[in-house]
Amino acid sequence: MARIVMAGAGLAGRLFAWALGRAGHEVLVFDAAQGPAPSFDGTGAAAFTAAGMLSPLAEQEQGGAQVAAWGWRSLALWPAIVAALPTPVPFRREGSLLLAHRSDLGAAQRALARMPGAVPLDPAGLQGLEPELLPGLQGWLLPGEGQIAPVAAMVGLWAGTGASGVQPVQGVQPVQWHWGCAVAEVHPRGLVLQDGRRWAGDWAIDTRGLGASPTLPVRGVRGEIVTLGLPSHGLRRPLRLLHPRHRVYLVPRTADEIAVGASEIESEDRSPVSLRSAVELMAAAHSVMPALAEARILRMDRHLRPALPDNLPLAHCEPGLVRLNGLYRHGWLLAPALVEAMLMEAGLGPLVPADRHPTNLPAAFNNPCSAVRAPQKHHHDA
Repeated sequence: MARIVMAGAGLAGRLFAWALGRAGHEVLVFDAAQGPAPSFDGTGAAAFTAAGMLSPLAEQEQGGAQVAAWGWRSLALWPAIVAALPTPVPFRREGSLLLAHRSDLGAAQRALARMPGAVPLDPAGLQGLEPELLPGLQGWLLPGEGQIAPVAAMVGLWAGTGASGVQPVQGVQPVQWHWGCAVAEVHPRGLVLQDGRRWAGDWAIDTRGLGASPTLPVRGVRGEIVTLGLPSHGLRRPLRLLHPRHRVYLVPRTADEIAVGASEIESEDRSPVSLRSAVELMAAAHSVMPALAEARILRMDRHLRPALPDNLPLAHCEPGLVRLNGLYRHGWLLAPALVEAMLMEAGLGPLVPADRHPTNLPAAFNNPCSAVRAPQKHHHDA
């Protein structure tokens, strides 16, 4: 078994650590955060401040066919991951909806031209799926899409590593988590902390996100989410509102909570949500779901998603080194497929147990290992 030193405890880092611990490897994870708990102030893991939408059909509009293929693979993997975690993680796969007001049909049709697979709904069909929506909206069903609870999944992945302070997991080599330890460099078979300490292993894995700059040309893309409380709101599926200026989404978190957000703002500003953003998000949500007029504002979150210049992920493997970065706004959609691909490439074991491995894959899926790109234009640490 290998000794593996890892930089980064976000979603990709926790998936790697969870799978590697299950495979019996010795795993040490280093992260600048002060602990595994959620952070909603623009620091810590960006995965906590996410909607958790699993939308390969919708994301192919900008990400293309390969992002959709990785997304389908992740959708096939998530049920096995969730089932193997020691704490409950809400996961649903009942499709999602695209919505548009009649005045915005032009913008909607341009977007839909890049989303093959969207199923038009007549007014009765839309109301039958989501009775709480405003009558008269235009709607399209994206079958097979899903959603996951980000905070619960992040907690479950950490707990599933047999980490200190949680119930030991039978058959899992406990992962060693080193919090408050920012990593300055990652290179084959080792890493260097900002305080100068060096840690060596058989493999080094780099999932630092924005922390990998300037080794990688990664930038931050701001995302903002407003969490609303409305008892028994009745919404079942994630919604995307096709709007000329914003791509606003509504995601039912629980029976009493809805997340409203916009996932793409070109800014590295970590300051609190602005009045303008909050008003626009909530007004857009209210325009499609009138009952939200009585919702209460529970929390406003913001964070920066790591993105590379072409907005596609970088998944790179060489002897002794794995890098995964640039998941952009697609972290929850792409991470399982790309982590699985890198584990396979490095020969470090499967992502999910063999008896839970998905076999019935959508026709759109192709092997992620065949399409991940090497970072020819990116330099490595010396």
